[in-house]
Amino acid sequence: MDRRHRVVIVGAGFGGLAAAKGLRQSPVDVEIVDANNFHLFQPLLYQVATAGLDADDVAYAVRGVFRRQRNVNVQMAKVTAIDLDRRVVGVVRGTGVSDELSYDSLVLAAGAVSTTYGIAGIDEHAISLKSLDDALDLRLAVLQRFEEAAADPSMIERGELNVVVCGGGPTGVETSGAMMEFFTKVLAKDFPTLDVRSVRVILVEAAPRLLGALSEKSGERAMRTLAKRGVEVRVGVGVDRVVDEGERRVVHLADGTALPAGVVVWAAGVRASPLAESLGVELTKGGRIVVADDLSIPGHPEAFAIGDIAGTEPLLPQVAQPAIQGGRHAARQIARRLEGAATEAFHYRDKGSMATIGRHDAVAEFPSGRRLTGFAGWVAWLGLHLVYLIGFRNRANVLVNWAWNYLTFDRGSRIVAERDLAIDASPRRSLP
Repeated sequence: MDRRHRVVIVGAGFGGLAAAKGLRQSPVDVEIVDANNFHLFQPLLYQVATAGLDADDVAYAVRGVFRRQRNVNVQMAKVTAIDLDRRVVGVVRGTGVSDELSYDSLVLAAGAVSTTYGIAGIDEHAISLKSLDDALDLRLAVLQRFEEAAADPSMIERGELNVVVCGGGPTGVETSGAMMEFFTKVLAKDFPTLDVRSVRVILVEAAPRLLGALSEKSGERAMRTLAKRGVEVRVGVGVDRVVDEGERRVVHLADGTALPAGVVVWAAGVRASPLAESLGVELTKGGRIVVADDLSIPGHPEAFAIGDIAGTEPLLPQVAQPAIQGGRHAARQIARRLEGAATEAFHYRDKGSMATIGRHDAVAEFPSGRRLTGFAGWVAWLGLHLVYLIGFRNRANVLVNWAWNYLTFDRGSRIVAERDLAIDASPRRSLP
């Protein structure tokens, strides 16, 4: 019996899952390879970090996603190398055993990692928000600071509870707003003896305004709303370095300002997975793989790069929609090649951009020029994120948590377990 066409998909993010689902009816065997055994809904990581949701609310087992799709197998392994000429993917499993997976078609959906732009101290002293561990580390770091301050309130005066968020894109804006609400609406009640309102949340953006990918009106609205809710916003000035001073970090800005902080959040930029650099192919801005108009890698028509790792012309935003549409497109092209048909060019359909600024306020922009702001934008943001969450249980849990938080201003995921106390919660960046 002849072996069926084998498709290896690297990455179980939005793009990888879309590609595998798109091959449901094709006569192929699909191998999904990811270092984790779950799909992560990254847009809600900041809510995990601010105790609005728990880890399993935004993660779903990949094997569960494909339980009824018989042509999919899932392998939990870290991809270490890809040989495009030999058509093999090198992996290392959790036991340390190395292996090679051969393929007939390849879909690279390895995503992106944080980039520090070479700024001193970010790697060592800041927490990014690219992985589930990052979000849990951030939440733990904040909660531990407050528990320590309950015994030593002078920590507030020294700035050891302050949170500095670097980066004014959607992640930075959403994290800043949620963190301030977490402090004023939840922790202020948990720690009545602390002057929680003196704890600062500071958002720093090198560009002249916030939400650079959205309109100027949306950026101005975000700045006004955050300032009204107590977030200190500094635009037009970048981070020069972050210094560790023992119990606190100090963020030094390019204009000479020094901001004391207990926790520094790095949300200022991403770069394609380092896996792209290992391929020996042409790369473009941000380390992305230059692709042909059908998303295949030039010289290797059997290999496709999608989502954050793909260097299309023009470059697409590194968010969910380009990855989802790219995954579906790659699946269709693999099916077409099996039928002996020529591949088609990829055409991205822009569905708009959104960012929530906090309770009752969000901005949503559509290609037609229509904008939703305030409560209407907020409801649209909530609905869209519920739709794209994977799994009924996750949707139900998130909806219940949001409703409870809305009615009571309470957040349940603020436990510091004994296990957490034994873990080094020092900041670390996401690894590929």
